[in-house]
Amino acid sequence: MSARIPATIITGFLGAGKTTLVRHMLQNAQGRRIAVIVNEFGSLGIDAALLEGCGIAGCDEDTIVELSNGCLCCTVADEFLPAMEALLDRPNPPDHIVIETSGLALPKPLLKAFSWPSIRARVTVDGVIAVVDGPAVAAGRFADDPEEVARQMAADPSLDHDNPLAEVYEDQLGAADLVLLNKTDLMDGTDLARVSAEIGAALPRAVKVMPAHEGKIDLAVLLGLDARAEDDLASRPSHHDAVDGEHEHDDWESFVVDVPEQAAPEPLVARLRAAAEAHDVLRMKGFASVLGKPLRLVIQGVGSRFRHEYDRAWKADEPRGGHIVVIGRTGLDRASIERIILG
Repeated sequence: MSARIPATIITGFLGAGKTTLVRHMLQNAQGRRIAVIVNEFGSLGIDAALLEGCGIAGCDEDTIVELSNGCLCCTVADEFLPAMEALLDRPNPPDHIVIETSGLALPKPLLKAFSWPSIRARVTVDGVIAVVDGPAVAAGRFADDPEEVARQMAADPSLDHDNPLAEVYEDQLGAADLVLLNKTDLMDGTDLARVSAEIGAALPRAVKVMPAHEGKIDLAVLLGLDARAEDDLASRPSHHDAVDGEHEHDDWESFVVDVPEQAAPEPLVARLRAAAEAHDVLRMKGFASVLGKPLRLVIQGVGSRFRHEYDRAWKADEPRGGHIVVIGRTGLDRASIERIILG
């Protein structure tokens, strides 16, 4: 059993900071051969491209395995297991495997996959790390509005009042062996204490909750949890246990907006923010080209919070185009959002 390769599952809602945490882990690998499996919701993968372009020694296409065919928790047999087997069958297999799930994925079906015969004897789940967007929780992003729910129930008592955001968030917490309360630099002391208490009350068992900024936590804390989580499924409750982990994705939609080269980043970011606020978009992320700049512009948005930075030079054979991934609840007005973004 001690010869099994440890794997860490990184879960957390859209924009919580999972990719930043993975990048931190790669930067501080200290000689460990870490392989990363990245899964995204939508047709265009951004996170794998961010990791491959991060400039970290050994962080390349051989290190990063991208699974972009929908939500990993629902494509375990078709996507995840073959990817794992390919990693394990390499002449020089990794010392540790990090799996970054989609922000909309449920971790428990993925945990169950580690019991498959081709995987179980060779890999163990060292731990599930749930990354939480502290400001989003503080703003009530995952909580029901009691007055709105009461109004809906009065109008139609037979209506299904499930909150898909809350369910995914609670499933991710329920599977965790460690919770990183991220983006604490954007919170005051009162909100930090309140959110920490709320998370603690929501956890089904004793799990450490650690404040974090940019996911900067010592690897000695992140790795070596030795949770063997695949053998501990009963203590990790899920809203979807009754249907064997399956969940609908009809609640969410994603599309890509192609943007031309920009004169400057600020007007584009302002339009993205305006679109997010007008249509309650959950997540925007992508790349853009800025006139006269040799570096690629990276844009990250969570709700109406946006940040942008230049990450690497455009490759000689790489089209200097721009692509923004938009993710939100089903029913987004795509035409209106595109009009706002494109100006």
